[in-house]
Amino acid sequence: MPGQSPLGMMQASPRMGRGSAAARRSGRRRTWSIIAAAAVIVLVVGWSGLWYYAASVADRTLAGWVAREAQAGRTYRCGSQGISGFPFRVEAQCEEAAATVTSTQPPFDVAAHGVTFTAQVYNPTLLVGDVTGPLTVAAPGQPPRFVASWSLAQLRVSGNPPAPDTVAIELDRAHLDSGANTPTLFAADDADLQARVVGGSATDHPVIDIALHLTSATAPSVHPLLGEPLQGNAEVVLRGLKDLAPKPFAERFRELQASGGDIEIKSLRLERADAIVVGTGKLTVNARGGLDGTLTLSVNGLDTIVPQLGIDKLVDQGIDRLSGANGQSTEGLAALDRVLPGLSGVVRNSAAASLTDNLRRMGQPTLIDNKPAVALPLRFADGAVYLGIIRIGAVPPLF
Repeated sequence: MPGQSPLGMMQASPRMGRGSAAARRSGRRRTWSIIAAAAVIVLVVGWSGLWYYAASVADRTLAGWVAREAQAGRTYRCGSQGISGFPFRVEAQCEEAAATVTSTQPPFDVAAHGVTFTAQVYNPTLLVGDVTGPLTVAAPGQPPRFVASWSLAQLRVSGNPPAPDTVAIELDRAHLDSGANTPTLFAADDADLQARVVGGSATDHPVIDIALHLTSATAPSVHPLLGEPLQGNAEVVLRGLKDLAPKPFAERFRELQASGGDIEIKSLRLERADAIVVGTGKLTVNARGGLDGTLTLSVNGLDTIVPQLGIDKLVDQGIDRLSGANGQSTEGLAALDRVLPGLSGVVRNSAAASLTDNLRRMGQPTLIDNKPAVALPLRFADGAVYLGIIRIGAVPPLF
C-alpha cells in the first residue's frame, strides 16, 4: 500500500493468515453441522420408514393369526382398536375384546376388558399380548359361567401364520371360579405353559415339546389331592401329528393314533408340603381313543396320598357287593354303623392302611431328594388308570 513501510507490510501478513484460518475452521464447522443435520434427518426418515414397515408386518402377522383362529372356529372382535408405539415398538390395542368359540358343543363366548399386542421393530413376527381382565366365559346370551382374574396374563406367539414356531402363556396370581359363593376351580401364584416345534415343521409332521410350570397351585374342585398348594413341573413331547393346521383336538389324536405316534412324559414333578411325586413314561392312543401305556412314578408320602385317592369309595363298593346293597354306596357301611357305631370308619382306615402296605410291597424302594420313596407303575389300559393294582380313575376317550 502507498506510504506503508516494508516492515509494516511484513507485520500485517500474519494477521491476514490468522483470519483466513479462522474462516476455514468456521467453514468446516458449518459443513460438519450440515452433514450431522442431514444424517439425523436421514436417520429419522429411515427409522420412520422401518417402523411403518415393521408395523405393516406386525399387522399382517396379527391378522394372519386372527384368520387362522377363525378357521378353527374362534372368531375375535374388538369394541375399538388402534395402533401406536412409535418409535421403538409397535402396539396394537383391542379394547373390550371378545371371542365366539363354535368349535365346541355347545358353543361359548369369551370376553375380556382388553388385549394389547406388542412387537419390536427388529422382530415384528414375535407378538407379545397382554390381556386385561377379568375374563368371562358364558353360553351365548347367558350370564358368565366362569370368571378368571390375574395380576399378569401374557401370550407370546412366534412365527409366520398359519405356522407357529412357539406359543407361550404366562399367568401371575391367576384365579378361576364359577361365580360367587362357589369353590375355587383353580388358583396359582405362577402358571407358565410353552409349546414349541422341536422337530419337523408346522406343516410337515411336527414334533411338539410342551413345558408346564406351576407355583402354589390348587384345584380343590377337581380332586382332593389338589386341595393343598403344590409346585409342579412337567415336560411332554407329542409325536405323530400330521401338521398344525386348525382342526379339532379329536382329529389331532386320530392322526397321532393312525401314525403310531405317542405322548412321551419326559419329566413330571409334583410337590406338596407332605408329598412328592416324580415320574416318566410313554403313552399311546388306541383305535377306540383310549390311552394305553405306563408311567413309572416315585412317591414320597404314600401314606398321605393313598387316603385321598378315593379309597373309602372303593371300600363302600366292596361292602355293598358283600351286603347286597342296591346302588346306594353308603348303605353297606351304614349297616356296619348300625351294628356298632364307628365301625365303618375302622373298616375304611384299615382298608386304606392295608392298601398302602400292599402298594409299598409291590413297589421298589427309592429316594427323592434323599427322602425315602416308593417307585410304582401308573398304568393306563384303554383309559382306565391303575396305581399298582388299584384302579384310581379313568380318562375319557380322546376321540
